[in-house]
Amino acid sequence: MDSSIGLLEFISIAKGFEATDAMIKAAEVKLLLAKTVCSGKFITLISGLVQPVEDSVSAGLNVAKTSCVDHIVIPNLHPDVIPAISATTGASLMEALGIIETYTVASCIKSADIAAKSGEVRLLELRPAVGLGGKSFVTITGDIASVESAVELGAEYPKSRGVLLQKVVIPHPYRKIGEIV
Repeated sequence: MDSSIGLLEFISIAKGFEATDAMIKAAEVKLLLAKTVCSGKFITLISGLVQPVEDSVSAGLNVAKTSCVDHIVIPNLHPDVIPAISATTGASLMEALGIIETYTVASCIKSADIAAKSGEVRLLELRPAVGLGGKSFVTITGDIASVESAVELGAEYPKSRGVLLQKVVIPHPYRKIGEIV
């Protein structure tokens, strides 16, 4: 996978399909995901080299206009982020569990990337608004200090955009918690 991603999050499913078509036609990018999510939103996730990803996202924004509720371009994506979206990181719960919960998928992915790059932490899972009433969350593990730092840093982005719902760090989580994250 190329190391840059772009994601557009649409309030209109129809505009989501139309913008996705424009995105793929605009530049040489790989379509990683295009699907409906709760609450009646649509997301499109692409990867590629930085400039084609930026061009593709611009094309999608031009078509979507006011139907796009959030979007991101992340160059040099941390390698744990895509596996976290499919819950295949292989990481296991460690000394602490951190959770960042957001109102948009795009902000959650950006939070996950920032948190993962902050230090010695691992992403466990990133749930993109499927069965969550439109919310998204990422779970992070590592030693207590690293998780606290990662959650603080990761939560700054959605907070600055007004889409942070909650951030939590659980030191020494009960062992059964590891079975549900």
